[in-house]
Amino acid sequence: MSAPTLHKCTDATVTPVKTTIHFSITDKVGALDECLTAIKAMNISLTRIESRPSKTAEWDYDFFVDFDATDAEQVSQVAKSLENFAKQVHVVGTGGVSGAATELSDSTPWFPRKMIDLDTFADKVLEMGEELDADHPGAKDAVYRARRSEITNIAKTYKTGQSIPHIEYTPVEIETWTTVFNKLITMFPTHACREHQYVFPLLIQNCGYEPSNIPQLEGVSKFLKDCTGFTLRPVMGLLTSRDFLNGLAFRVFHSTQYIRHHSKPLYTPEPDVCHELLGHVPLFANPDFADFSQEIGLASLGASDSDIERLATIYWFTVEFGICRQGDELRAYGAGLLSSFGELEYCLSDKPEIRPFEPSKVAQQKYPITEYQPVYFVAESFKDAQMRVREFANSLERPFSVRYNAYTESIEILDSKDKVLRYAQSIKSDMLTLVDALEKLA
Repeated sequence: MSAPTLHKCTDATVTPVKTTIHFSITDKVGALDECLTAIKAMNISLTRIESRPSKTAEWDYDFFVDFDATDAEQVSQVAKSLENFAKQVHVVGTGGVSGAATELSDSTPWFPRKMIDLDTFADKVLEMGEELDADHPGAKDAVYRARRSEITNIAKTYKTGQSIPHIEYTPVEIETWTTVFNKLITMFPTHACREHQYVFPLLIQNCGYEPSNIPQLEGVSKFLKDCTGFTLRPVMGLLTSRDFLNGLAFRVFHSTQYIRHHSKPLYTPEPDVCHELLGHVPLFANPDFADFSQEIGLASLGASDSDIERLATIYWFTVEFGICRQGDELRAYGAGLLSSFGELEYCLSDKPEIRPFEPSKVAQQKYPITEYQPVYFVAESFKDAQMRVREFANSLERPFSVRYNAYTESIEILDSKDKVLRYAQSIKSDMLTLVDALEKLA
């Protein structure tokens, strides 16, 4: 479910800001107690503490502690206090509290480090979900609103590791799906990119894609996991750009389960299950597209608000409204196009302006949300787009690099020589495997 623009909170009430501090200690009796006592002496209550084997060459232990900070001065005091007892004290991030108005200057915005951290996004939706704008087709339909509320409440209670709840769709909902499905599949052969066309039959065979059945997210998520490691996660509605993009770093796509109003089956003012399953899902089964999407997500971790806005704009013109060149033809790969009969036809006509995909220029492009795009950007390939986004990400203000550890499903912050060396060792191991495989093929 897309979150194309950066939304600012308008609540003026100053609330505590979620803060994470990382530090390392040597294995000795009482070392951790000294650190915790120093924090307690400042009248701070920790909301979470985690320990891991250190990434350094020493036999140290890494600790991550979370607490709610009142201001930047308090964070600074805690960090300085810990430096008396620990090594490599870093403020990993601040922020991430829905409704928080406090801005800690010169700090890195809080970001999820583990898959389970995505649970904190559950009730942080900005709009839609069970609440509908006055101009929404279902705004005055009490039955539809109640149904939306039922489905969004299921998403609200979902936790990492659980099976995605099964939704028993009604005959009216299935009829709406049927209309959308039948309309779009007539256009895919001539308008969708070859990667989308390649995967779609596999979704029919493995995930129950058919006119009379709305596929369940659980089955689709397992299929994607087998293909590229991507998974789906139910969401109540529109997330902030930061939260949504952060999820992509873990190869997690936040997906709605409710469907558009039956009175206008070929129109929806917000993402719904038709948009997610017919537009997004097929491409997440493609390795190059999955890598490209995760690249945007990794770039968003700890990024400034202005950089998040730029990354969200790049996401908008690629994952949502992207066009690619295949041979002598242009084809659509953006989910906003592949799930919209009208714009899918329009985007490949001679009406819009077509420009080459250059992330630095794309990031500055303004765009309408409620009408067809006047400008589209053409990617030469998903792999090429990934490399261009990676180069763009290197120009952002973030003072460290990150990598996703697929084994632990966690984010590793490469902010010290020891961590970089350990990462290099893992790459060396992979290179040896590659060399061995090439020698056996020779």
